[in-house]
This record gives sequence, structure tokens and C-alpha cells, in this order.
Amino acid sequence: MSPGTPSEGWIVVGIDGSEPSEGALRWAATEARRRGVGLQVVLCWSYPTLPWGPYQPPLSGREFAAEAQQAAEAEVEKVLGEDRGSLDVEVCVVEGTASLRLLDWDNAADMIVVGSRGRGGFTGLLLGSVSQHLAEHARCPVVIIRPT
Repeated sequence: MSPGTPSEGWIVVGIDGSEPSEGALRWAATEARRRGVGLQVVLCWSYPTLPWGPYQPPLSGREFAAEAQQAAEAEVEKVLGEDRGSLDVEVCVVEGTASLRLLDWDNAADMIVVGSRGRGGFTGLLLGSVSQHLAEHARCPVVIIRPT
């Protein structure tokens, strides 16, 4: 299986470095361990769009993906630490909008887990756009973790 390829019977968790994302990763790891299944950790990235013209990114797509991979691995290490060794964990970094790309896993995953709010938007909202989109469109169960 290549990184980013949906795996049958795994729990998929979307991360973005936010506090709800860390809670989702922690919950998903506990559930994967309880069920005896693997954990696919997915970080989605894309270049920001600017309304006033073309954007010249400071990094190439390959460099941006490498930075995102490092950030994802660091978040997994921070949240799971030594517990990572007790799980089959795959970290996937994919280009694209999280609300759409996470749906690539909805046929194969046992469930998709995300935090209730990500890094952007209005922090007072009950649900973020990604979690709401997944809840409305995913074909597998979606678990949305709120911060404690």
C-alpha cells in the first residue's frame, strides 16, 4: 500500500495542528487500539488562494509536501509519543482541500475522525466547514471530537 492510499478496515483521522485535531488523533488512536485496527493519519495541504491575483508560493509543491509531512509526523509524535509503537500508524500527506480529500477514504475506512474546529474560520462556531462537510457527505461513520 502506498502512502495516501485508503486502507480497508482502518480508522482515518484528519489533522491540522489545532487543539481539536490533537484531541481527534488521541481519540482515534484509542479507538484503533481498542478495535485492533490500523490508524491512517491524514494531513491535507494546499496553496492559499488570493482574491487579488496569482500567488507565487515560496516553496515548490514537493517542498511544501515535505514540510507538511514533517509537521504531521511531529503532531503524531507529540500526541501519541511512546504509544505510537502499540499501533500500526501510517501518516499520509495529500494535496487538496481537507473537506474533499478526506472523502477519498470514506469507502474503505471503518470511520473518519476529525476535530470539531480547525485552524481557520470563526472559532465560535459549533462545527467547522470540514467536519460539517464530512458529516453530510461521508459514506462511513464520522466522529467529530470537540475540545474538552
